[in-house]
Parts: sequence; C-alpha cells; structure tokens
Amino acid sequence: MGSFSLAGRVALVTGASRGLGAAIALGLAEAGADVAVHANTRSPEGTCARIRALGRRALPVAGDMADPATPERLVREALAGLGGLDLLVNNAGTIRRSPAAETSDEDWLAVIDVNLHGVFRACRAAGRHMLAQGRGKIVNVASLLSFQGGITVPAYAAAKGGVAQLTKALANEWAARGIGVNAIAPGYMRTDNTAALQADATRSRQILDRIPAGRWGEAADIVGAAVFLASRASDFVTGQTLFVDGGFTT
Repeated sequence: MGSFSLAGRVALVTGASRGLGAAIALGLAEAGADVAVHANTRSPEGTCARIRALGRRALPVAGDMADPATPERLVREALAGLGGLDLLVNNAGTIRRSPAAETSDEDWLAVIDVNLHGVFRACRAAGRHMLAQGRGKIVNVASLLSFQGGITVPAYAAAKGGVAQLTKALANEWAARGIGVNAIAPGYMRTDNTAALQADATRSRQILDRIPAGRWGEAADIVGAAVFLASRASDFVTGQTLFVDGGFTT
C-alpha cells in the first residue's frame, strides 16, 4: 500500500474551506501530505485545524480564482510556506442557474472565469514548477456535466467540458516529463452547489431514480479517487476523467 502514501508531499487544494475541497484536503493529509488550503470568501482555518490535528502542516491561502493574478500567487505562497509543491487539486468553482436564453454576459463570464480560466492558470503556474522539478500530479475537478449538458447551467457545463479537455491537453504535453494530469467527475453530490436541486422534490426524485447507487454522493465519496490520482499508484494513469457518480453515467 506504500504506493498510495503521500508522505513528504506538499499539496495545494483550491476551494477547500468546505464540501468536496475540504474532504479532499483532509484525505490528502491523512495519506501523509502537507496542504495549502485555499478559500475565497470563507475562512480556510477550519480545514487547516483538522489537518493539523492529523499531525500535518496546513497553510491557509486566499484569493479570488477569477483574478488572473491569484493562481500564480497561490503557488508562490505554497512554495514559500510549505517548502515545495508536488500536488495541485483544482476544486474551486462556482455555479449560476438560469435558462440559457436568459443568461447574462455577467453570469456567463463569472462562471467561466473561475471554473475554466482559473483552472488553466493554476495548472500553468503549478506546471511550471513541476516541470522544473521533473515530477508532480494535477487533479482537476470536472463534473458529469463535462459530458452531459445539464439544465439551466450553460456556463457551468461549458466550463466543465473545457476542464475535461484541458486535462487531456496538459496530459499529452507533460506526461513524458513526469507530471500526471487527471480529472475527477463528481456526480450529484450533497454540496451547496446542488442545494437548489436537493430542495426541489421533483428534480431530486428524478436524479435519484437515475442513480443506480440509489443516493446522492457525499463529500467523503470523492476522497479515494483524489488520493489515488495524487499518489504513485496512478503513475501510469494520465489524461483520464474518473467518474465518481454512483453509476449515473453507466
């Protein structure tokens, strides 16, 4: 099981104050990694405290992923504060719901800027460091809507489709240089992003009827996939999108 160990590794996890990001950050720490914990409008200190309780180092970092300068700054802060960077998990994201014909340019750009532009910039900044050191792992959080259109979330679906393709593009360029780039595609998970769907009795039942596992996903369900893709156990896996969806796409 040593190939799953992250002992001695340093990770940066974006959007890790709660939900999937917090679960991933804690999972990486349980596997041995020190973690730079990013948040934007909420404090990352709760996640950091839980990581420190595991005996690992935690560094809070903050910034708006829509700001072009933020991703590179976060990488610099992780390097300065934790002495390295071996793993990047791009989890930060946002969603705005409206029919496509009523979606404003403001809402479209707000989602694309965080969910796609921010992911690319973080990959680019971390990738430069990883290319120089000759190794690293990047895990992008995509979505089942990377491959399905969804309803009333056109910008989100477009951005997450872009994340899946960006993952393949970077894998093609960087695999021979020691960097694995993969994605996780969560299905319908109990997070703030899906609160509106959970509250809609009809839509929630339609979703549950489509999931062979018969339940919504929980944040803990994502952890095993993240640790696998961040560890040496996945060294010959790159450019892939791993569905964690209870069978929704089967």
